[in-house]
Amino acid sequence: MTVHVRRLYEDPASRRGRCFLVERLWPRGVRKDELGDVTWLKDVAPSNELRVWFGHDPERWPEFRARYRAELEAVSDALEPLLEAARQGDTTLLYTARDTERNSAHVLAEVLRERLG
Repeated sequence: MTVHVRRLYEDPASRRGRCFLVERLWPRGVRKDELGDVTWLKDVAPSNELRVWFGHDPERWPEFRARYRAELEAVSDALEPLLEAARQGDTTLLYTARDTERNSAHVLAEVLRERLG
């Protein structure tokens, strides 16, 4: 039961278990049939307002984390598919941001790990 975080554009062989694209917007240049067995869960991604406000500004990262965690609390039912998949085995969260350290998928993984105990 491990939650992995991978950039969508990395080698698909690095993905483990069930895979979920956790972005609000569909990635440019990627056809849905190219992703294979990947489930798109846009409802667990940050709101458009939060995403635009953050703009991947490293100075806004701490505040973004807090605001996004609050948004996740408000949509906790949307987390169920992820929690269920993680209870059954490895789960990979796919993101598209260039910043591999400060992105919403890492925050989402933290929340899932906390809920899984």
